[in-house]
Amino acid sequence: MPYAVLEDLIDRFGEDELFQLTDRTNRPASTIDTGIVAAHLSDAENLADSYLAKRYRLPLDPVPEVLTRIVCDIARATLHGRTMDKDDPVAKAKEDAVAWLKDVVKGLVQLEAEGLAPEQPSGGTVQVRGPDRVFSKDSLTGF
Repeated sequence: MPYAVLEDLIDRFGEDELFQLTDRTNRPASTIDTGIVAAHLSDAENLADSYLAKRYRLPLDPVPEVLTRIVCDIARATLHGRTMDKDDPVAKAKEDAVAWLKDVVKGLVQLEAEGLAPEQPSGGTVQVRGPDRVFSKDSLTGF
């Protein structure tokens, strides 16, 4: 189950913005290129998963609502691409989204999701096996 879909972007940011960001053929922009949107949503979801995998089993199901917002903010920013200034609210929203994902990894934010991932194995014991001894106290008596 995806974390966010086209309808989530439309609900949050409106069709007009998505027309402008994805329609590369019509002038004025009048359609949403669903392929472009799907690619950016997938990239945003993969970025989120790269952080969440440290603490949770993936994919998360059910998807927490806050994660839908995070993925939408990241996808929106990548759709804008290089047209943003550093101080642009879209760029700030993406920075905040990534910071939130980092807080999840650190354990500062807890998601209501099924089960934490198993802990990574920590140091174990080293076992060495070798051939039986050739020389022993008994075999060397008399020398």
